[in-house]
Amino acid sequence: MAGEWQVRFDGGHQQRYLADRGAVLRYVLAVAPRAASRRFEVFAETGPVRLADGSPGGRRFVLAEVIDLGQPGEADRLRAELEALGAGRAESR
Repeated sequence: MAGEWQVRFDGGHQQRYLADRGAVLRYVLAVAPRAASRRFEVFAETGPVRLADGSPGGRRFVLAEVIDLGQPGEADRLRAELEALGAGRAESR
């Protein structure tokens, strides 16, 4: 998915906009130990919203994933995905 990502946590009281999937994973892993909740909702930007007259109406985000760090192995899964993303970038250079 292209575009920006949004992470919501602490029951929706906190949200951050991030540039890519790797940034989402790094942020969640860094913030989780201090967050009030271990659940993070990750939204991906999709196509723009169009108003009835065809003019642009803003951005649209759809729920892409719920990360629950209370689940066994979830942090390890995120670290492995982050490592794989880094390896993919190194190969494309």
